[in-house]
Amino acid sequence: MSSVLIIKTGSTLPELKRSQGDFEDWTLSGMGLAAGAAQVADVAAGDPLPDYGSVRAVVITGSHSMVTERLEWSERAADWLRGAASRRIPTLGICYGHQLLAHALGGEVGENPHGLEYGTFEVNVLDAARGDPLLGGLGSPLPVQLCHVQSVLRLPADAVRLVSDAQGANHAFRIGDTTWGVQFHPEFNVGVVRAYIEHMRSRLAAQKQNPEGLRAACVDTLVGSEILRRFARLAS
Repeated sequence: MSSVLIIKTGSTLPELKRSQGDFEDWTLSGMGLAAGAAQVADVAAGDPLPDYGSVRAVVITGSHSMVTERLEWSERAADWLRGAASRRIPTLGICYGHQLLAHALGGEVGENPHGLEYGTFEVNVLDAARGDPLLGGLGSPLPVQLCHVQSVLRLPADAVRLVSDAQGANHAFRIGDTTWGVQFHPEFNVGVVRAYIEHMRSRLAAQKQNPEGLRAACVDTLVGSEILRRFARLAS
């Protein structure tokens, strides 16, 4: 029987992994699925990707790697994702996964021109998202958890931008009616975001950002779990 596939593109911070689990655990919890309800392919560790026929939906996790490094496992996953998109397998890319999808399908990824974004931020849901199965009806602005260095600089030609910010960044897109990418982390809670701000403290300070202010401004949001549960329904 087919199952949900989690393409694991890396692991979280060691202290978070010990205390709270890893990216795939948080994603499955947000989707309302038990661990045994999904297959996990840790491509960063060399796991092969399954036959398309065994997969009913795909989630690509975040990573501490960069898409522009063009690592072998990342490019292999990009090739596989092109096949998944052509077969119209429901797919959701998160952060690195969002960028990898854009890269795989003809977009461009690079250093975020606005610098590091770590913390809880409000983004704008665009008119194009009205009626979208994942993002429609959630309201705008939308409070989301962001932890990223790179971003999607140019969307694939056939992508529809769904979410942006004041600078016009590509925070979410859809291709067709089965493929989505979100730059934000719907699986993160406030503790995870604060841990990442602490981890990036020196780099944030070097960019004249205030780590303490960013930590204080972090809040939990129900938006992430709602998006993940909506995707789980699409995958059922």
